[in-house]
Amino acid sequence: MIYFLTVNYYSTNLLTKLINSLPSSNHSNYKLIIVNNSSDDTEINSLRNQCVQIIHAETNIGFGQACNLGIKYIYQENKQAIIWIINPDAYLQENSLATAQIFFDSHSELSIIGSIIYTPTGEVWFGGGNFIPATGVIFSQDMLTNTDIDYITCDWVSGCSLIINLGNFSEIPLFDPAYFLYYEDFDFCRRYAQQGYLVAVTKKFSVIHQPSSITNRNMFLKLKYSTYSYLLTLEKYTNKTVQIVRLARLILYSFILFPIKPQMALGKINGVLIYLRRYPHQS
Repeated sequence: MIYFLTVNYYSTNLLTKLINSLPSSNHSNYKLIIVNNSSDDTEINSLRNQCVQIIHAETNIGFGQACNLGIKYIYQENKQAIIWIINPDAYLQENSLATAQIFFDSHSELSIIGSIIYTPTGEVWFGGGNFIPATGVIFSQDMLTNTDIDYITCDWVSGCSLIINLGNFSEIPLFDPAYFLYYEDFDFCRRYAQQGYLVAVTKKFSVIHQPSSITNRNMFLKLKYSTYSYLLTLEKYTNKTVQIVRLARLILYSFILFPIKPQMALGKINGVLIYLRRYPHQS
């Protein structure tokens, strides 16, 4: 059974497109779990049907913790399930579900899998992620265009389309609650890769994603959370020198940016301040 898991934050109209991209028949092969992070968005209840389950968070608890609610729910239902985390502003390509089921049956060795992700114009938005610990650079690149192999191992895959093979895990796999938004997918992949679980990306099935159609609604909050999460990630996966250099560059860039784009600069500065307030309390 494949359980699609998505997080709603005032995105009911986008979720309708996702639901419509799922097969209208064979409901026994999948379920869609929606974790609602916008408690006053009552319109979301109209999407409930025989294969759509809605879990209401009491408040906006962020992407990772909302996913954790859904993962725990699915784990209780089926410890051998495939969990396909997908953004509400993404939707499946034709026949992706059937192809994915065949893929998972053939590659049970994979524990965390990312699908290739396209923009609506057909460009590759994500095709695999890499990480350079010595410099703190986290980046994505198209690893798949010039190959026909089923998958390529990589350092991380995007939470826009991230699949978890629950049956491979000795304990329930969860996102780090220290992340509110951004980089929680990177941390999830690196943390479990360090425990020996295999992370890979495939182009055998794909999704379409409208980049930043949700997070760009508020640039200040986007940059606040992404800056904090990036600094937290550097703390966990690089050394002190890289942390200090990257932190100094972020602060300097924020002040340079302030006269031109003050909202963006303030977002970055607030992200830095949140991190610095947290940092001394860490053991």
